[in-house]
Amino acid sequence: MSSGKRVLVAGGAGFLGSHLCEKLLTRGYDVLCVDNFFSSTRRNVEHLIENPRFELMRHDVTFPLYVEVDEIYNLACPASPVHYQFDPVQTTKTSVIGAINMLGLAKRVKAKVFQASTSEVYGDPSIHPQPESYWGNVNPIGYRSCYDEGKRCAETLFFDYRRQHNLQIKVARIFNTYGPRMHPHDGRVVSNFIVQALKGEDITIYGDGSQTR
Repeated sequence: MSSGKRVLVAGGAGFLGSHLCEKLLTRGYDVLCVDNFFSSTRRNVEHLIENPRFELMRHDVTFPLYVEVDEIYNLACPASPVHYQFDPVQTTKTSVIGAINMLGLAKRVKAKVFQASTSEVYGDPSIHPQPESYWGNVNPIGYRSCYDEGKRCAETLFFDYRRQHNLQIKVARIFNTYGPRMHPHDGRVVSNFIVQALKGEDITIYGDGSQTR
């Protein structure tokens, strides 16, 4: 039974986005899943296609989107270094221009909007764990900066839209996450461990054991 609410999930065919689409459908929402399939795959949401309350649209959030929705979840951006360093300029554009487009849409249709941010906004932190009051130890010109700085700028835009246009926003800084539908060659430590174990390979040890997560 539909709740009558229509929800946009940008990056909805990704690892986290596909699980979010599922959860929203179980709550009775009509879900519009938008993705350009750069680091995601249609297979992640194939089982939802027959649901009459689910719609899949191929679209890049760096271009404006004109739809009518009640809520927006912006998860659109490659999150693995393997993927976001492949085209760093496009990664920054996805975070920054994508945020502008999602915020502009939210302002036009008066929708609530959620931004999936990242622990990478803290850079290479010198404090563990990081409290919200910690501003980070960041590098704006490194190889990872396309992702880190793009997400930082997106957060700035979200809070300025709240202050300037009274937009209803939520921002979540997501730390390391893993689970079903994660890309097997994601390149991060937990997925590497799991894939090596499944293949019966020797487990790669990273660093000297002093790293924290």
